[in-house]
Amino acid sequence: MKSKMILVVALLLVTVTSWLACMNNSVTTAMAMPDKVSYNFHIRPVLSDKCFKCHGPDVNKREAGLRLDIPDSAFAPLKETIGAFALVPFKPEESELYKRISSVDTGYQMPTPSSHLGVLSAHEIALFKKWIIQGAKYEPHWAFVKPVKAPLPVIKEKGLAKNEIDYFIIAKQEQAGLAMNEETDKERLLKRLSLDLTGLPPTEKMMDDFMANKNVNTYETAVDTLLSRPAYGEKMAVQWLDIARYADSYGYQDDNVRTQWAWRDWVIHAFNKNIPYNTFLTWQIAGDMLPNATKEQVLATAFFRNHKYTEEGGVVPEEYRINYILDKTKTYSKGILGLTAECAQCHDHKYDPISQKEYYQLFAFFNNTTEVGYEGDVSQSKGAKHPILTISDSEARSMLTFINKRDTGSMMVSVMGERDTMRKTFVLNRGVYDQPTTEVLPSTIKAVMPFDTTTLPRNRLGLAAWTVNNNNPLTARVFVNHIWQEIFGRGLVKTSGDFGMQGELPTHPELIDWLAVDFMEHGWNVKRLMKQIVTSATYRQSGKVKDENYKKDPENIWLTRAPRMKVKAEFVRDIILASSGLLINTIGGPSVKPYQTKGLWEMASSGRGELATYKQDKGEALYRRGMYTFIKLTVPPPSMILFDASNRDQCEVKRTQTNTPLQALMMMNDPTVLEASRVFAEALMEEKTATDEKIKKAFHRIICRSANTKEINILKSYFDDQLKQFQQKQLDATETLNVGEYPGDKKVDANTTAALMKTISMMYNMEEAIIKT
Repeated sequence: MKSKMILVVALLLVTVTSWLACMNNSVTTAMAMPDKVSYNFHIRPVLSDKCFKCHGPDVNKREAGLRLDIPDSAFAPLKETIGAFALVPFKPEESELYKRISSVDTGYQMPTPSSHLGVLSAHEIALFKKWIIQGAKYEPHWAFVKPVKAPLPVIKEKGLAKNEIDYFIIAKQEQAGLAMNEETDKERLLKRLSLDLTGLPPTEKMMDDFMANKNVNTYETAVDTLLSRPAYGEKMAVQWLDIARYADSYGYQDDNVRTQWAWRDWVIHAFNKNIPYNTFLTWQIAGDMLPNATKEQVLATAFFRNHKYTEEGGVVPEEYRINYILDKTKTYSKGILGLTAECAQCHDHKYDPISQKEYYQLFAFFNNTTEVGYEGDVSQSKGAKHPILTISDSEARSMLTFINKRDTGSMMVSVMGERDTMRKTFVLNRGVYDQPTTEVLPSTIKAVMPFDTTTLPRNRLGLAAWTVNNNNPLTARVFVNHIWQEIFGRGLVKTSGDFGMQGELPTHPELIDWLAVDFMEHGWNVKRLMKQIVTSATYRQSGKVKDENYKKDPENIWLTRAPRMKVKAEFVRDIILASSGLLINTIGGPSVKPYQTKGLWEMASSGRGELATYKQDKGEALYRRGMYTFIKLTVPPPSMILFDASNRDQCEVKRTQTNTPLQALMMMNDPTVLEASRVFAEALMEEKTATDEKIKKAFHRIICRSANTKEINILKSYFDDQLKQFQQKQLDATETLNVGEYPGDKKVDANTTAALMKTISMMYNMEEAIIKT
């Protein structure tokens, strides 16, 4: 009986698999066949998924000596099939590649069943046939080709475009038979803009002024105002802190406190000062090596020193030192170049033209730092061997005024430092620290752009110059994609950390290239780029979902509506504090410890010293922006993690977006939300207005638009119900109001205040409160 059951299950699996394959073939067959088949956009993605595992860049995994990623090998005679060629231009019937992918003989078919890569669909096979008929022309990988500024496309609806961005977006929409949404209403537009540029909701005054001003330049004025606010630098810094894996502890088991926050202050300052992005990168890569380097330039190099450090006894120092360099290499390649170069740590990259040798040549730029793998409690190492920047109180008050220093002592920041003599770098067998093989010199990935040793030194200063060279095809593209992703929720290249051959192709290749070139032509000006995007018609669209557009484009790839997405975890907190009046707008300074579940650190971490137990801060520290919340690597802040914040233990260029019941549960019970609701309610109770007006005002501040009659009636009904329960002692007003450390107002009526507090809390739990549309 048991064997029969197994046979039945097996037959069912075969049937389902065959059905799915048929469905796949029927769907893909229905896809339009392009007039001109492109290697980059039609052929290479299939090769990458189905063929490069065995016939790609990795020499150790290559079968039959055949590489299909380069034409020289693909057009050469096959070594194991005499007289045959993988590809014969114009002749698919003579091309071994086509014959094998179209074969149904499992002994001859490619990919082989044993590879578990799956057969090609009918549409994919047809693409290969047409590509070969058209000459089987290879193209360099799009991301490794220097971007060019194409002329603006011709569009029918010129009147819809507000700047150059819109021409590219509308052209794609017209090709797909889609149409752009109308501009959203002024209230929603201002909220969206304020959240995107500052991470904060607009103030009541700003909302009132914006609505009352009928000048044609009102919107542009609002953009300029928000870009000039200090909160802009805080908003922009959050994404960079994810890339830089910034945290307030060392990680690993002991996980003691570290003081890298002065570097965070610098990042905020850099964005507010609008330091050009090429300078911003240069200082962080090699600020310590610039001629007559200032303390600010040296401080910027803390970017590479934000990774975890061990303070454990009994470790092998060289093993950890190598791990630190690996982390720096990954942060550079993923965060700045948008490449998965770490795949080549143990072997040649299986998909991208990055050899293991090239990986260690890149690694070599960081291998000359003076830091060591272990020297005890790093935070207490006054005479540390690894490079530390000491900042005195007088220096913070004079030349480093952007640092929000709170005491008169000196502080230490881990920064980069270069050895006097170059440390030898070797290719490590399988990436193991104690298995060196061939010696290599510092260099970059040739497929991206050769490293010119006649003009560039083989050190981090040379790497910085190579990185921000206008001929580098990746740096500007990757950054403008990060900014696009921040604003629209999805980059023009969806895989923002992978511009390589396994990454997604750009949805608007001409636009990302145009933006990258324009960005460089205008001095790598970040504020200008931000203004360019938010003043476009594309950005200003309504978020309304129209059936005809949704059916054709459910993922909104062609941007026919404003994206609907939650703000980042830090900004959920900021919205609550700002709208309630609790937010402390102080810029920078040490991280703070707001309300947190008691005993969490003690249960989840074996840390020692200052971070062995969680000591909640008092006073103004409880009401700082979310970006200043203390991040202990072994126990990240739970309220942040619930809303998909990075746990900061490695470089991250994109956060996940989840929607779980735990998020709603936190919003209903979090002390910060309840305290903000109480304080807001107490402030409204001081005003001599009717309850309806109080509810309207709270709604306006929290949701950032005027409530309609239906919404007011629902909220008023809820308020009346809660008030009745408090008055009848079914609920305890005193207990409800006893939340948070902000002093309460004893003069107001407890029952009415508690009912209003719960009504305000309900508004914070409305999805629209933390959604950007």
